[in-house]
Amino acid sequence: MTLRRAALIAGFSLLITVVAAPFAEFFVYRRLVIPGDIEQTVQNLLANDGRFLAGVFAYLITFIGDLLIAWALYVLLAPANRSLSLLTAWFRLAYTVIALVGLAKLFTVYRLLNTPDYLTAFGSAQLHAQLYLLLRAFRYDWYMGFVFFAIHLGLLGFLAYRCGYIPRILGVLLAINGLGYLIDCLRPYLYPGVDLGFIMILFFGEVFFMLWLLVRGGKIQEQIPT
Repeated sequence: MTLRRAALIAGFSLLITVVAAPFAEFFVYRRLVIPGDIEQTVQNLLANDGRFLAGVFAYLITFIGDLLIAWALYVLLAPANRSLSLLTAWFRLAYTVIALVGLAKLFTVYRLLNTPDYLTAFGSAQLHAQLYLLLRAFRYDWYMGFVFFAIHLGLLGFLAYRCGYIPRILGVLLAINGLGYLIDCLRPYLYPGVDLGFIMILFFGEVFFMLWLLVRGGKIQEQIPT
């Protein structure tokens, strides 16, 4: 595996996640799941079960992309510092595992909604309560995983800054991106009532890094591992 190939794999995998994740999050989940109104949420999910399932698979594609990104970035940054690059990959893998555990709850929600026997067994009120807990658990699991993702971005930014074959400004932007994720993911636990709409301006580090990988990644010169 050459650095050029690793850069392009990471870039295209990031591109897939940049497309799949917003589709799942903003076009599907946030339009169908209404916070604090499980009855309306259930009606939305029943009326749009195909759309909901498409969103769940878009999340799955995103997390599979994260596995490829972790591997490709390890190869890309190993010449800078193999041990630290491995640690950086492990933090993204930890985030992905936590996210996949949370995603399993959405598959359970889909099965509960599309199996009539569950309504007979539990009753409407109990079934709705279970669906509410599963949907909330998915969000909390995913947000907890972002703690590991934020650390990953911080380490990635440090490696990009120090490696010498990636523009240092990208390393700074990635570190800022990680700080943004850390602030945002701790909000449900530490400051749930705080409006963090401004935090989105910190989330462009990965996008700029992706664009650089796609445009310039194929021109990276091979490095001697340290």
